[in-house]
Amino acid sequence: MTAPAVTSVVDLRLTALKCEALDAGARRLARRLGISEAELVASRVGGNVVRLDRPAELLKAVPRLGVVLALTRNEHVIHEKVGRYDDVSIGPERGMVLNHDIDLRLVMRHWRHAFAVNYERASTECSSVQFFDSYGEAVHKIWTLDSSDHLAYSELVAEFADRVRRHGCQVEPKPNQPGYRPDDHIDREALHAHWAALQDTHDFNRLLRTFDLGRLQALRLIGSDFAQQVKQDAARQMLLRVAATGIPILVFVGNAGCIQIHTGPVVNIASSGHRWLKIVDPLFRLRLREDQIGSSWIVRKPTCDGMLTSLEIYDSGGQLMVQFFGAREPGMPEREGWRNTISELPILADWGNSK
Repeated sequence: MTAPAVTSVVDLRLTALKCEALDAGARRLARRLGISEAELVASRVGGNVVRLDRPAELLKAVPRLGVVLALTRNEHVIHEKVGRYDDVSIGPERGMVLNHDIDLRLVMRHWRHAFAVNYERASTECSSVQFFDSYGEAVHKIWTLDSSDHLAYSELVAEFADRVRRHGCQVEPKPNQPGYRPDDHIDREALHAHWAALQDTHDFNRLLRTFDLGRLQALRLIGSDFAQQVKQDAARQMLLRVAATGIPILVFVGNAGCIQIHTGPVVNIASSGHRWLKIVDPLFRLRLREDQIGSSWIVRKPTCDGMLTSLEIYDSGGQLMVQFFGAREPGMPEREGWRNTISELPILADWGNSK
């Protein structure tokens, strides 16, 4: 991967640490106050916050900023990439950013609120554009770096500023998780046949809808030829191995409105006891709450390019935290090195074909 033109690796690390602290601090404060993060941000409109309009058009203008830091998170995982927003395409329902460094898949109905947030303190100066869904949860954040175009940032904020200067933020109550068909109502032979006939990993969501299944539920029911539960430290073991061997990987982290993807090798794996498992490379950072892992799975999906293998990590509530694949070129089979790495992960002793 060709590194973007930035001031220095040290500056990147310092900026990333500032963003991490500000992001975590805002979430903690909002929770202590019993409000959403979007409501907390909106309460500061007129101070260091400017409400922005037209999130889709705003995204199309982000390439003007040059090299920035992109942050997408869910409840337990944070994914940060440094790069440029190039090849941005936004439709009525879906959107994409297809630069190698900033690689996003967007569901536009969840991009409801946008703000420019500027932090200016004695030791911290950070500017950002932050997007939230209708429930007030963060969908995506874009942080400027020392090497970003700060004049373009000021012009973008002026161009997309809400002219009404509304204060506050109306958010909707988050709905309960959808219910799925009970296990004993699922035709497992039909499920297996449909799974075996997959031609693309994107067809998997269609399979879930066809059988009215939750994602983790499908893994439990499909059988060990397509899914096997592995030990809780599987992500740690896998990352240490690919870092040692240089095998390039894909790392998917997302929420309802945005999936952010890293493609390439990872080098520096760190941890904070059994709380945070981290990738701390200059242009890519991942933070995973290892203590929140509920289950880890090897998942195999047939495609027209052969079987593709992933490691999927779920929290105790059954929500997907992160997915790891072996990186490959379109039309090419999966790398043997990746497949071998995954095959070496320890399967849970009580996991068998009967499940």
